[in-house]
Amino acid sequence: QVQLMESGGGSVQAGGSLTLSCAASSIASGSECMAYFRMAPRKARGSAELVASIHRAGSTYYADSVEGRFTISQDNGKNAVYLQMDSLKTEDTAVYYCAVIPRGPRIHYCITGSEYTDWGQGVQVTVSS
Repeated sequence: QVQLMESGGGSVQAGGSLTLSCAASSIASGSECMAYFRMAPRKARGSAELVASIHRAGSTYYADSVEGRFTISQDNGKNAVYLQMDSLKTEDTAVYYCAVIPRGPRIHYCITGSEYTDWGQGVQVTVSS
């Protein structure tokens, strides 16, 4: 079973930066897509927002709300993904979850939440004004 180990959450003032890291273990086929989702406070369960994703070939996707401020990157050899978050805003406060789509026969574009089969435990990011 794939396990995702997340780290890097914390508290920061608005305008600051944080870096999240996530490593997938027991993923024999490697990853097709890796992504970060977030669940803001008081949001309904199941309404996680796709923040950023990256395909194994390197193409990326960013939500409009983070475009230009967040950068997603990967280390395919380690099945790891990183999210550099700069110019943080109070509205970025959320629990951030790492997720993966393992490599398989299907084509994935890394933007459909329901296609992600394995999820990390989540890390809290708190941005104060």
